[in-house]
Amino acid sequence: MSEPFAVALRFSTAVAVFLALAAWEARRPRRRDGPPRRRRWPANLGLAAVDIGLLRLLPWLAPLAAAEWAAAHGWGVLPWLGVGGPAAALLTLVALDGALWLQHRALHAWAPLWRLHQVHHADPALDVSSGLRFHPLEILLSAAYKSGWVLVLGAGPAVVLLFEALLNLASLFTHANVVLPPRCDRRLRRLLVTPDMHRIHHSQRPDETDSNFGFFLSVWDRLFGTYRARARRLQSRIAIGLARWPDQRQNSALLALLAMPWRAPGRDRGRLL
Repeated sequence: MSEPFAVALRFSTAVAVFLALAAWEARRPRRRDGPPRRRRWPANLGLAAVDIGLLRLLPWLAPLAAAEWAAAHGWGVLPWLGVGGPAAALLTLVALDGALWLQHRALHAWAPLWRLHQVHHADPALDVSSGLRFHPLEILLSAAYKSGWVLVLGAGPAVVLLFEALLNLASLFTHANVVLPPRCDRRLRRLLVTPDMHRIHHSQRPDETDSNFGFFLSVWDRLFGTYRARARRLQSRIAIGLARWPDQRQNSALLALLAMPWRAPGRDRGRLL
């Protein structure tokens, strides 16, 4: 599969899923509070556009480029061990998801990284657009971090493409303001992160923010003791966002979000993991 076709396929799939989730939110939202879409979406989608533009300008940072280089040079732990086929694909998907769980912990634990990541958490409401609201520097650091893991593993290009697509779709789904039947939510949580599970992570309460770090698989939070099944409040009453950024003007303008890491100090997160 050529890289332009792969990028186009990934982008079109993400757009289709975004629109489907947006329609679901409009028809049956989990919560009806918070600022309306017209006040939040321009900045959130603007950040996504900046992120995509930067990654296109720096293609060598992309995990797919790292995978293609590793494949061309026979680089990585999996090829050296002679692991290939479905086993290599499964190990790659699980390992990369675990690596992102570690990255997410670091974003919350180390103050310089939190300054970037707070742009995501400062969103005063949670919906499908929140899954695109990341500071460009965080996106670039994340791309470099994932590429490093791809090189270490020797992950194949097709598997990396699949992982990147799953990561994008999971980010849209877990942030969506949608209702899942309680039984469905409980069953999905045994393996996957659900919107209700991730919404707890966006609570203003520090003990809830520091839980449920998973992106796709829920197993990491269960293994490392950061899983939280329920918030202190009902899902409909969780206070979303960051208390230190209550001004809606600071959360609804693209330039304000780009400057947020430097306009005020991050939350007191000076400890390491």
